[in-house]
This record gives sequence, C-alpha cells and structure tokens, in this order.
Amino acid sequence: MKLRFLGKNSTPGDSPTLYASDQDSYVIQGWKIFANDLLAQLDVPEGQTAVEVPTELFEHLTKDGQLSCEIRKFTAPIMLVTEQGTCVLQGPEMHDAEALSQMRMPDYETCIEVPKSSIMALLEEDSGPDQPRTT
Repeated sequence: MKLRFLGKNSTPGDSPTLYASDQDSYVIQGWKIFANDLLAQLDVPEGQTAVEVPTELFEHLTKDGQLSCEIRKFTAPIMLVTEQGTCVLQGPEMHDAEALSQMRMPDYETCIEVPKSSIMALLEEDSGPDQPRTT
C-alpha cells in the first residue's frame, strides 16, 4: 500500500498524522488508548483498534481535494469525543508492511485504516442533530 502524507498535528513528542492511501482509504495515526475510563466505553472487536487524535487533524482533508473538512456527524468510525477536543476513532489496525515502512510512529501510537467513504460521511450535512458522546 502506498501512502500520501496529508498532514499532522504535532507538538514535541506527539504526532497524530493523516495519510491517503492508494486503496481508497485513509490511514489515521494516533495515540493508543491506555486510559481505563476511555477503554471502558469502547467495544473494540478482534482485529480492530482505537486511536485518539485531535479533531483538527481532519483539516488536512483539503489536501485530498475535500472542500470542507468540518466534522458534521459524530458517528462511526468516531466512537466518542473527549472533553479535551480529541476524538477516538475505531477501525482495522494497520499491518501492511509497505505502509508502515513509510511512517514514523512512536511506541505509544498506532494507526488504523478507514475507508474514504466513512470519513466523507462524517463531513456531510445531516437533517437531524448528532450529538457526540463525550467523556
């Protein structure tokens, strides 16, 4: 799998990153979930994992041709939104060796692969109010 870097939200020691893949998906690199209060709210199936990223990470979708990158729906793959303004996303954990070789990832981070259509659905207007589940 080939990745195209879209952007990152970085501070020293933190590097959530967004990539577009050649497989019609996005690869989202974020912090592993260690907090028991967050883990207790998630039901992560076998083969999937959850990552936490700043919501601002999705501003980089404009580099993939998206006109708007404002999250309008807080549904899967977003599982919850924290009081700190981050979101927890769930998806298949990335194991593709070629993709992983293109990334710099500290031990406390991991990445998931999410279909582009799932992310695009989060940007669409909805007729009813979606309220994010917050922690």
